[in-house]
Amino acid sequence: MMLSIIPFNLEKISKTDVDKELLRAAMIAELDAVNLYEQMANLATSEDLKIVFLEVAREEKTHIGEFQALLLQKDKEQQKELAKGKEEVEELLK
Repeated sequence: MMLSIIPFNLEKISKTDVDKELLRAAMIAELDAVNLYEQMANLATSEDLKIVFLEVAREEKTHIGEFQALLLQKDKEQQKELAKGKEEVEELLK
């Protein structure tokens, strides 16, 4: 679990890559949060608590989308490879 720790040394990253690294770290944190809230929802005995955990998990998924959209603007290679990955899955599932 990340718990607000940036998992890399900023001094070792080129200035042009810092924002991309920060966005990826933010996406990792949001994915961790989604997993945590969905697991907690599955464990909750209160239906109200389950509903709230699942809503918060959905909000975290929105945050992932926001960070990904910005990352794809800043990293054209990531944009290309994401599209390539999608094509490969579609081909496999035909």
